[in-house]
Amino acid sequence: MPNTFSSISEIHAAYRGGRATVKEVVLACLTRIAEIDACEGGLKSVIEVNPDALKIAEQMQPHDSMPPLFGIPILLKDNVNTFDRMHTTAGSVALADNYAPYDADITTLLRQAGAVIIGKANMTEFANYMTSGAMPSGYSSRGGQVLHPHDVAVNPSGSSSGSAVAVAAGLCTVSIGTETSGSIISPAGVCGVVGLKPTAGLVSGHGIIPISSTFDTAGPMSRNVRDTAVLLGVLAGQDYTNVLENCALKGVRVGINKSIEKDENFDKLCQLLSSAGAIIVDDITVEGDFRQFRRDIMRYEFKGCLNHYLSTVNTKVRNLGDIVEFNQANAHVALKYGQDILLDAQNTTTGNFTEAAYLEALLYREKMIGAFDAVFANCDILLGDSFVYNAPAVGFPTITIPVKQFNTRAAFTAQKYNEVLLLKIGSALERQLCE
Repeated sequence: MPNTFSSISEIHAAYRGGRATVKEVVLACLTRIAEIDACEGGLKSVIEVNPDALKIAEQMQPHDSMPPLFGIPILLKDNVNTFDRMHTTAGSVALADNYAPYDADITTLLRQAGAVIIGKANMTEFANYMTSGAMPSGYSSRGGQVLHPHDVAVNPSGSSSGSAVAVAAGLCTVSIGTETSGSIISPAGVCGVVGLKPTAGLVSGHGIIPISSTFDTAGPMSRNVRDTAVLLGVLAGQDYTNVLENCALKGVRVGINKSIEKDENFDKLCQLLSSAGAIIVDDITVEGDFRQFRRDIMRYEFKGCLNHYLSTVNTKVRNLGDIVEFNQANAHVALKYGQDILLDAQNTTTGNFTEAAYLEALLYREKMIGAFDAVFANCDILLGDSFVYNAPAVGFPTITIPVKQFNTRAAFTAQKYNEVLLLKIGSALERQLCE
C-alpha cells in the first residue's frame, strides 16, 4: 500500500499489483488533511475538500492502459474553475458564492488524464494582488493563514502557498499552482518541493481567475522531477517523461549573474554542478527595469481581465467595482489588510487596455525579451533568483529543485518553450544529489 508521500509511479505500480485501490489512496490523503490541515491549529493549506472525491475514486478501476494521472490525488489552487460542488474564489469571501459553470481548460485535461481532484488549495487572496499593505503570504479572507509545513515561524511564501504546502506535507500527490510573478517558484522553493513555471502561453489560462493575461500561467508542483514532467505533460498536451532517462550535467553551460550575493550554500551547489561536469559561466547579466514594466502591465490588465472572467460565471459580484463595494461593506471579514491595489485598479484604470503607459510597457517588455534571449548565446541555462524573478516578466520558463543537503534550492531558467531542458537538468541534479 503506497503512502501519501508516494510518487505517481509508485501509486500506479500499487494499482497494477492489486496492492491498493483508488479509493484507499484518496482516503489516505483525505484522512491526512483532516488530521494535520483542517484541524485546530492545522496548516490550512486546503481551503475546501471535494465532497465527491471518494465517490469518484470508488468508481475507478485500475487497468493495464491507465492514463498518466489515473487515480492520482491532486489539489487545485482556489483560482482554478471546477464545474462541480466546489467553489472557485481566489480566497476571497466576495466570491464565496462562485460555483463555476464550467471547468477551466486545465481542469478538463486533468479529469481526462484520470486525476482525482480532492479539493482546492488555499492561497494568498486574489493571488497577492489585493493590497500593498502587510497581508502575509498565504492569507485569504475565506481560508485564513496557510502555515509552513515544517516550521510555522517561516513564511510559506505565495501566492500558491497552499499548493506548495499541501505537496510538502503529503496531503496530495501533486498540485496545481499559478504564477504571475514568482507565485509558483517562490512557495515551492520555500517549502522544499519541485515547482515549474511554464513558458507563458504553453498552458491554457481559460477558466482561471486572472491578474494579467500577459503574465499568468498555471504550473505543476510535486515532490520529484518525474511527477512534475507527468503533470506538465497533461497540462501542455505532450509527453515530457521520455526525455528523463540518462540525463547528465556534463557540458551544460550554467550562467550565473555577476551581481548575485553568493553564500556558502550557493557555492556548494555550484561546486556540485561543476563536479558533475557542468560549466559555470560567471558574469551573466540582463540589464533593464523589469519591476516597472511588470507593475504597469499588471496594473492596466487586471481590471479588464477580472471583469471578463466575472462575466462568465454566476456570482453576485459582477465586476471589480462590485468586489470593492462588497469588501467595504464587509470590512470586518474581508479587509483585515486593506484593498488599495483593488481600489487603484478600479478607480484609475479603464480596463480597456488602451492606456499609453500600458502600451509603452508592452513595447519595453518586447525589448527585454530580446535582451533575455541574447544571454543564451553564452550559456544554456541560467541559475539564481535574480533571473528567476525576472523570467516571469518576459515569459521564460523556470524550475526550482530542493537541495536539502545544502539547505538551499536550485532555480533554473531556460529559453522559451525549452521546458525539456529544465526537466533534463532537474532530473540530472536529482540523480546527482542521490549519489
